[in-house]
Amino acid sequence: MDILIIGLGVIGTTYASVFKEAGHNVEHYIREGSDKKDITNIEVTLLDGRESSKGIQVKNKYTVNPHSKKEYDMIFVSISQGKIANVMEMLRKEAFKGTILLCCNLWYDKQYLDKIMQGYDYILAFPVAGGCIKIKREGLVTKAELDCCLFDHFMIESKNKTTISNYEAICNLFKSSNIKLENPYNMLEWIWIHMAINAAVISVIGKNGDINDSITSVHKLINSLKLLATTIKTIRETIKIAASRGINMKYYRNELWVYKLPAQLSAIFMKRMFATNNLTRRIMELHGNIDDLLYICNSVYKEGKINNISAPIFYQYLEDITRRITNK
Repeated sequence: MDILIIGLGVIGTTYASVFKEAGHNVEHYIREGSDKKDITNIEVTLLDGRESSKGIQVKNKYTVNPHSKKEYDMIFVSISQGKIANVMEMLRKEAFKGTILLCCNLWYDKQYLDKIMQGYDYILAFPVAGGCIKIKREGLVTKAELDCCLFDHFMIESKNKTTISNYEAICNLFKSSNIKLENPYNMLEWIWIHMAINAAVISVIGKNGDINDSITSVHKLINSLKLLATTIKTIRETIKIAASRGINMKYYRNELWVYKLPAQLSAIFMKRMFATNNLTRRIMELHGNIDDLLYICNSVYKEGKINNISAPIFYQYLEDITRRITNK
């Protein structure tokens, strides 16, 4: 399969490396002026969850191939802070063609999303991976290191909810890469719920730790039953905000049941999960893109305020975090 990855971000590059490993042709579009424009090789440290639920750590070198044509079978778009319109403007300007796999946090409704994506066939998805890229300059050479983790599954819109012509080919791409696909009832609603849950977790971590020190702050959370119980209560608030967008929550019971248990009991389950699941713990430790974290939180916060949803813990925590960031 011919694949174009937009940019050289964590998610795109993580999946690019496993697609290439599976024998697919993978190329990158990197805009002029980007600090990643001159990167030709990336040292990858991957906690790989495809063969083991605990993850197997592997190291390899990924060679970055720049785009060589205008038409691809699939264009992989994972952009932070919901900046999809910027990417689409670039794709039209460069006249790239291909089915777009759109897999990132976004708080847009379907009507607005269709308007942004006009002229392109696209399918919604969501990555189950994370990490961080460090860039170092040594003289005229730009070096990059990707520290990432990858789960054995990937969320994607079901076939009956999309009109793309190469759905099976995209499914086979992931199958060949030893990644299972999961289909939520509605992919866009699932992303909203996922963002709402993340917003709650981020707000508790940020309130009780340092949002700029993700590893220390995450460890403080996952080792405290009290903070985990507060997280459960905050998640209940943000889920109500997501539901206020018109989501029928009965279709997402499998994802949400644990948050309906007594908070202390849910906290025990969560503490045990983090203690035994290295992948889940690592993905939280590595998520340090502050602007993207704030995009998630602010999207949920604004929706809650507009729809007059009661979420006192979440609102207070995020307001405190925002004040701390603003006063720095």
